Amino acid sequence: MTSALDVTEGIDIEPSSTDLVRQVSSSLGISTSPPGFHTPPWTMSGSHLTRAVTGGLTKQLKPFATEDIKILLLENVNVTGRTMLESQGYQVTHLKSALPEDELLEKIRDVHVIGIRSKTKLTARVLREAKNLIVIGCFCIGTNQVDTQYAAEHGIAVFNSPFSNSRSVAELVIAEIISLARQLGDRSTELHKGTWNKVSNGCWEIRGKTLGIIGYGHIGSQLSVLAEAFGMTVIYYDVVNLMALGTAKQIPTLEALLRAADFVTCHVPELPETNNLISHREMDYMKNGSYLINASRGSVIDIPVLIDAMRSGKLAGAALDVYPVEPGGNGDYFTNELNTWAEDLRGLRNIILTPHIGGSTEEAQSAIGIEVSAALVRYVNEGTTLGAVNMPEVNLRSLTMDEPNHVRVIYIHRNIPGVLRGVNAILGNHNVDKQMTDSRGEVAYLMADISSVNVAIIKDLYQRLESLSSRIMTRVLY
Repeated sequence: MTSALDVTEGIDIEPSSTDLVRQVSSSLGISTSPPGFHTPPWTMSGSHLTRAVTGGLTKQLKPFATEDIKILLLENVNVTGRTMLESQGYQVTHLKSALPEDELLEKIRDVHVIGIRSKTKLTARVLREAKNLIVIGCFCIGTNQVDTQYAAEHGIAVFNSPFSNSRSVAELVIAEIISLARQLGDRSTELHKGTWNKVSNGCWEIRGKTLGIIGYGHIGSQLSVLAEAFGMTVIYYDVVNLMALGTAKQIPTLEALLRAADFVTCHVPELPETNNLISHREMDYMKNGSYLINASRGSVIDIPVLIDAMRSGKLAGAALDVYPVEPGGNGDYFTNELNTWAEDLRGLRNIILTPHIGGSTEEAQSAIGIEVSAALVRYVNEGTTLGAVNMPEVNLRSLTMDEPNHVRVIYIHRNIPGVLRGVNAILGNHNVDKQMTDSRGEVAYLMADISSVNVAIIKDLYQRLESLSSRIMTRVLY
């Protein structure tokens, strides 16, 4: 078989036998892969393996025939991401919706990469069945739908896109602020039914009003700039001291923000601390006739409390883009069978309900597709963990075509005393060109580039690292 890299004079690496070549190719990379899975990108020249050399060019590290890498993309991942992965030669299966857990358990068993958005739940039970999985791509901001701790403990990296859709969400919130202030949803619904209802009572300009932002991260800070451009006064609350943009002002407590703001909008992650962040007490703090918006996570607002506040007139309006339980696909599912209060919520006046579309723009989804897919390719092909949410961030300079007989060793292990001594005892008899290691909690990640190797050396390195008691996963990239 001729590799695309065989473009100039090759350097020979002596295997001990043809059987050895087959054994190494089936053992490199993922320790749980079935026999015969990997085909290294070497070419056969008589009894020799050859690797092409081209001065200065980055060498593509692929310890496998790329068509053997199986990727499952769920929830209609953007075409930009699919195209990038397919261009690597991977086997990509693309589905438009999330899968019920039983189907997911079946599908995930033989895939090496899975890409999801916010609906798919990758619990420990699901990941336990994913024997070949090495990496998860979350094509969205959040990763709370993944058991990231279980994934890390089993050598599975998780990547996301923390800010690619920030502008889209911020623009949606601005649109909702104006729509609520002018009661546009109600007027539009009435006119669709044939009712002409031209009123000004309870309708406001947003200029001069105070916007309170809970969570001043990527989205909150962009929203702050946009709101000021409309003439709003911006205050924000965050658990971390953050530099304000424009003339925004950080408020020391959530209570102080709620008492001062005309519009309150939530932009926080899903954490135990943010569960029902806005409930009875917080609703009492809010101004009479104020507005509440949530485009973060469905658990942040106590929705029965919100319904009562809307009915009593405490709130003049609300906008929700996220919910505690959301359907796995499009359809007539937003009923009391999904959430017991759904029909009460739907019956309220001046409330905007949208189906988790904050980041659903062509621009955002294209950017997310590119960002997450690029991270997946780098991890699969080079082992780079930059941007991983559950692994130490480790990166080495790319190997070049001037380094043809080098191997990159990745050893993911439990973070316990004495591991490096054992690993270096294995690597110490070889020429280690560069090495980096870092830890995050109970998991550590070591990457080393070793030169002057042949097939027998690679096989020996792999097997000796696999035998260490600290091992979580060993990968060898050549």
